[in-house]
Amino acid sequence: MPRYTVHVRGEWLAVPCQDGRLTVGWLGREAVRRYMKNKPDNGGFASVDEVRFLVRRCKGLGLLDNEDLLEVALEDNEFVEVVIEGDIMSPDFIPSQPEGVFLYSKYREPEKYIALDGDSLSTEDLVNLGKGRYKIKLTSTAEKKVQQSREVIDSIIKEKTVVYGITTGFGKFARTVIPVHKLQELQVNLVRSHSSGVGKPLSPERCRMLLALRINVLAKGYSGISLETLKQVIEVFNASCLSYVPEKGTVGASGDLAPLSHLALGLIGEGKMWSPKSGWADAKYVLEAHGLKPIVLKPKEGLALINGTQMITSLGCEAVERAIAIARQADIVAALTLEVLKGTTKAFDTDIHAVRPHRGQIEVAFRFRSLLDSDHHPSEIAESHRFCDRVQDAYTLRCCPQVHGVVNDTIAFVKDIITTELNSATDNPMVFASRGETISGGNFHGEYPAKALDYLAIGIHELAAISERRIERLCNPSLSELPAFLVAEGGLNSGFMIAHCTAAALVSENKALCHPSSVDSLSTSAATEDHVSMGGWAARKALRVVEHVEQVLAIELLAACQGIEFLRPLKTTTPLEKVYDLVRSVVRPWIKDRFMAPDIEAAHRLLLEQKVWEVAAPYIEKYRMEHIPESRPLSPTAFSLESLRKNSVTIPESDDL
Repeated sequence: MPRYTVHVRGEWLAVPCQDGRLTVGWLGREAVRRYMKNKPDNGGFASVDEVRFLVRRCKGLGLLDNEDLLEVALEDNEFVEVVIEGDIMSPDFIPSQPEGVFLYSKYREPEKYIALDGDSLSTEDLVNLGKGRYKIKLTSTAEKKVQQSREVIDSIIKEKTVVYGITTGFGKFARTVIPVHKLQELQVNLVRSHSSGVGKPLSPERCRMLLALRINVLAKGYSGISLETLKQVIEVFNASCLSYVPEKGTVGASGDLAPLSHLALGLIGEGKMWSPKSGWADAKYVLEAHGLKPIVLKPKEGLALINGTQMITSLGCEAVERAIAIARQADIVAALTLEVLKGTTKAFDTDIHAVRPHRGQIEVAFRFRSLLDSDHHPSEIAESHRFCDRVQDAYTLRCCPQVHGVVNDTIAFVKDIITTELNSATDNPMVFASRGETISGGNFHGEYPAKALDYLAIGIHELAAISERRIERLCNPSLSELPAFLVAEGGLNSGFMIAHCTAAALVSENKALCHPSSVDSLSTSAATEDHVSMGGWAARKALRVVEHVEQVLAIELLAACQGIEFLRPLKTTTPLEKVYDLVRSVVRPWIKDRFMAPDIEAAHRLLLEQKVWEVAAPYIEKYRMEHIPESRPLSPTAFSLESLRKNSVTIPESDDL
């Protein structure tokens, strides 16, 4: 018998249908009837017949025709919403789809798996899991470790040993012993009471990362969760059933308790969940729609699900990967600006950087040479000012290797810490099966990722700070020898005037966001947890800083391409012409003023999808092969030849345009 889950005025109703030939209108009326039946005042209606309504899918919000047959219009277990005419949506109403979920409109259930063992997850792996590219399974070694760990917990319960979080309360209640018959209730109460976060829910992508990372940590075998429960959690992940996890509420010690509790709340069938099939609905209905049952927590399992630094680390993982992407593309954008401003390449000479051999600095200078070397890539623009009287360029051009270089090295440092954290056991107490005991410690403290992500924000911000100054040089005719604000008929047209203001505003915001959150600490839990990391805010603001950097560089990319229009018919180097062509495939030149925000977003999307890097990277690597035999990239933000070929990037054989 088909069944539908229907949302009416904040209530979720399961409506069975004995005959698929009934209509969408019948489903709406039946849902309203059931809603009225549950209300003392009939929901304010005299009868079902007087209610006028529309019916729409929760997924995609598409309106349905009331005369359509259910068997044609809907699938079994589909989620729909009845919108009653005249109702005003409450500002507290949870939308059917969270912000950014349009990206999931193309969601396809993955066929490939990543085998997790708790020891080898990379930042790239976690981002791909967040994007829904893989399902999860455990290695046989991980399964064995989990089983051995659980045996220790079962022994503690059987022997009625007093152990924190297993047979006692939590935090200030650590000395309160809980009767055996209430140990399961203890774990459920823990999850419910700690689900106290606020703010917007994490996007599906970020929630998938959070859940995947928690699974990886549990797979290490130091948490005491049963293999049965862990496999249930994996089934939920593989079905893409994602809990409502507010982004605010963690102080980063004892772990990310509030967000991880919200994550666990959905797993036990309470609170809200989202899936590509259902949109937002009560967790029990979302699980049931995917053929899953709510998890019944055993002793210690609630604590195992919520105690750790996975919120900080998963968001930090995204920040690191996006930082890597924008850092290497920043070199390409800056090289294009240098060409437009008729700068010199002498500052990138190999010998200069050999005597100050920071790895990032050397790599950035190398990239500039690979893109601008006149012997390798003849540039008509460079040739046009070969004999000018300018001795050296402004710092924003000349010092790119030094400024961009330290950003590369900062990212490498942070990535190392985040990668370690991805594969670390962060519970309390820890279960050591080899010793047959549990030990209380402080691995849940988020100071490591918090400090690292504060450092990442400070480091990556500099790409925006120097980029904004280059935008100023492009827009200022006294510095660029180009039309003011890069537009013809200045005065009638304003060109890039306010786009530059936007870049300046973002850089200014970043200056405030770069204040380290981890220098703060507030004592919590009645002074039991008397020093905390504030890592949740460190991770969220690092992501915001990275996004601002991307947007500022998107503006510079557009400005540099617009500057080239005023230098035509002269051409730049082959790789930079390829970058120009890429930009012009989505944004046309400015002849006169037009609505600019969509163009900035289009350029931002090119950077997010690493399209700028993809078109330039083959030329960089070809240059590397010819100038540094058998060398490897000196920075973690560089592609290796092998990775380029895996991603079907063709290494060019010639520089023909």
